[in-house]
Amino acid sequence: MSLQVCFETHQTTEDNEAGIATGWLPGRLSAVGRRQAVELGERRRDDGIDVVFSSDLHRAVESVDLAFVGAGPAVLLDWRLRECDYGQLNGAPRAQVHADRSAHRVTPYPDGESWQQAVDRVGSFLADLLPRWDGARVLIVGHVATRIGLDHHLNGVPLAAALENDFRWQPGWEYVLDTTDE
Repeated sequence: MSLQVCFETHQTTEDNEAGIATGWLPGRLSAVGRRQAVELGERRRDDGIDVVFSSDLHRAVESVDLAFVGAGPAVLLDWRLRECDYGQLNGAPRAQVHADRSAHRVTPYPDGESWQQAVDRVGSFLADLLPRWDGARVLIVGHVATRIGLDHHLNGVPLAAALENDFRWQPGWEYVLDTTDE
């Protein structure tokens, strides 16, 4: 069994532009983000996508709504695709939250979760994709934690190494979820 996984982050938010780590707060796309969401739709609308799975946080939902307004594949929301829950630091300056992400690899943020817990959520989501979507091409719209989870579970990137890498936006990532060799 196998399926193609395309990943896109939610588009640029007002918080991104202000240097805020939104975490589990809803967030809202900026003017730039709204334009990027339209471009996301143009890029992915005829890309053979069978279904879109999105984080249920507002900024991801807003990205998908603008990208696929009036046309496109079915969109299914899943809370397991959320950003890491920074707990008391949701909405804090990005520099403060990400100063030492490795310190929260297994130790949760105060009243939040650890990066390991966030990555495990993504793993749980991936386990549910097959066999229902075997042979499909799916688009996932999420956050940095979603991408780290995909890199970890689908590309074998150790979590410690993934947390050391700075996020660099790009127009999508491609993965394959394949269980034929297991």
